[in-house]
Parts: sequence; structure tokens; C-alpha cells
Amino acid sequence: MHRIYDTDHEDFRATVRAFVQRSVHPNTGKHIAAKGLPREFWTAAGSAGLLGLEVPEEYGGGGAADYRFNAVLLEELSKVAAAYPSCVAVHADITAPYLVRLGTPVQRTRWLPGVVSGKTLLAIGMTEPSGGSDLAALRTTAVRDGDGWVLNGSKTFITNGYSADLVLVAARTDPAQRSRGITLFAVPTTTPGFDRGRKLDKAGQDESDTAELFFTDVRLGDDAVIGDLNGGFGHMVSNLAQERLGSAVSNVAHAKQILEETLAYAKQRTAFGQPIGSLQHNKFLLAELFTQIEVAETYVDQCVVAHCAGSLTAVGAAKAKWWSSQAQNEVLDHCVQLFGGYGYMNEYRVSRAWRDARVTKIWAGTNEIMKELIGRDLGL
Repeated sequence: MHRIYDTDHEDFRATVRAFVQRSVHPNTGKHIAAKGLPREFWTAAGSAGLLGLEVPEEYGGGGAADYRFNAVLLEELSKVAAAYPSCVAVHADITAPYLVRLGTPVQRTRWLPGVVSGKTLLAIGMTEPSGGSDLAALRTTAVRDGDGWVLNGSKTFITNGYSADLVLVAARTDPAQRSRGITLFAVPTTTPGFDRGRKLDKAGQDESDTAELFFTDVRLGDDAVIGDLNGGFGHMVSNLAQERLGSAVSNVAHAKQILEETLAYAKQRTAFGQPIGSLQHNKFLLAELFTQIEVAETYVDQCVVAHCAGSLTAVGAAKAKWWSSQAQNEVLDHCVQLFGGYGYMNEYRVSRAWRDARVTKIWAGTNEIMKELIGRDLGL
């Protein structure tokens, strides 16, 4: 089917694939065992020009205003395992844009070159132990003290949290307000009072380090404020569309790769004297699954085009996020079934992919929240 990428994007895809072959495939076992990506991964990605696609050239980035390059990167990483695009997206596709779009010239000069090179690893602190999708109800506080701020609170389920050098933290700066009383702060992890808990033991995505973060009387200056004072909620909402779109791109590419591997398995695995794929039930099922993925891919592609044009709405991104994650999980569950007992073994990619995918219906806003946004847009 005709897709949305031209020669420049496909040339970049070749660059990403070369990076994957050189720096990812040989090390996946080590990444799983370590429950995280080592600094060598990040600096190699930086050297390959993969971490600063939206960062202006003056700070070492690619300066690309075309989100299709971001989508290509996420697609190719998704073919390896779902953890890779999630970690890279948090760094380069979710957190870095806040610094690019909202940072002062001094802040950009201070942090963006390291972001591009992989020497400054980013994480974003939104989710708290007391609540996830309700960002307006967060309890982490930043209290004015003299000419600075004192930050207290905690965050949880933070991707890259265990190894991050700089965390973008959402904190309440006006207790009298809900959504209008939140500010974003850039917190270097060397700041006194910052601490992180253990790497969390997750059901999937073993290659991704996920941690709790703690802030105890962390003192910050005004130079740590990102964007407008008390404007953090609006900043987060405006950036969530890209986060959810990136999730949708990854969801579809991840499921598509495993589905293609399942098709190959169904052609060579025999039962009752014939390939299992030729059995009518399996043949019809595979026809349905490939159609489901191609339809989802087509919609997500059009969302990418809309985002490039600046016309992707929050509702459109919500539709892409929930639909793609639902399709991903349904397809991978069927893939496990087609593999039979082998599909339940961790040594098979389909088993790991199935576990890895489950969280996509939860993060970036649960699917139930996505449907709530869509329902409100319908006037309900």
C-alpha cells in the first residue's frame, strides 16, 4: 500500500536500520539482563544522529520540522522490541520538544547539545503514586522560597528514570488552582534532595529502566522553570498529542513486525500433514489480522501527515492511541495462539512482544481516558 514516506525518509530509515544492526541486535540480551539501556546505547544513537531530529542545528540537532523522520525512527526501533521506541521517545520525542519549544536560549544552550549527543539523558515526571491520567490532581509541590523554589513530592513509573541526567518535573506552584496552578521544572539528577528508587519489576519491556523518583527539599532557581509559571498543564496538554501519536506509530509497527514473523511460522509449521496457515480457520484469521493492521497503519499515517501540517487535534491523537494499542494487543494475542505452546515461551519473540504490548493500553493516558476525550468531543 502507498505510504507517506519519500526518498529522504527511506534514506533515513536505512541509517536507523544500520544503527539497529550495529548497536542494538548484538546487545539485546545484555539490555534485558540489565533491565535498562547503557550509556553506550545512547551515545551511539547520538553519533548516528538519531536523538536530535527536532533540535535546531545550532545546538547540534537535525533541525527537522518533518515529523515523518521521528515516525521512521520509532517504526524501526519497534521492530526490535517495544521498549526501544518507548525509551528513545521519552528522551527525544517527548521530553526534548519541551526544551526546544519552551526553553530560554540559556536553557537550550545548557542542555540541548548533551541531549543530541546522548550524554544528557532525559525523563519526564508526570505520573504520581496517587494518580496517573488526572494530571490536574498532582501533589508534587514547588513552593516559592526567596529567589528560588523548594520542590517536594514523588513520581512513579518513570521511563528512563533510573538513569536520567535531567528530569522534567510537573509540580503544583499554586495550591488554590488545579490545572492552572502547575509549573514545569528541569531538575538535574545531581541536585541535592533528588533520589530515585529501585528499577521497578515490570511484566514486560525488560530493556527499559523504569523507576520511582523522590524530591525532598530540592532547591531550584528560576532558571529551572520551563515555559510559563503556572502554565505547565497547558504545556503538557499541547505536547500530549505528539506523545500519543508516537505511541500509535510504535504500536502498529511493533504488531506488524511480529505478525509478519507469525505468517512465516504459519507457512512452515505443519499439522495434520499441511502448513497450519493453510487450515481455513488460521487462513481466515491471518487475513483478518493483516487487514486490521493495515487499516490501523493507514489511519496512523494520516495522523502523522496531519501533525506535520499542524492540524492533528488532541481528539485525533486520542483515537490513534487507543485504536492502535487495542489492535496491537488483539493481534499479538492471536499471534501467541498461532505459535501454540512455543508462543508462551520467553525465548520466542512473540511471547515477549505480547507481554511488552500490554502497557500500551495504559500509558500516555489510558484507553478509557482516550474514549472520554473522544466522547466529550461528540458533545456527550
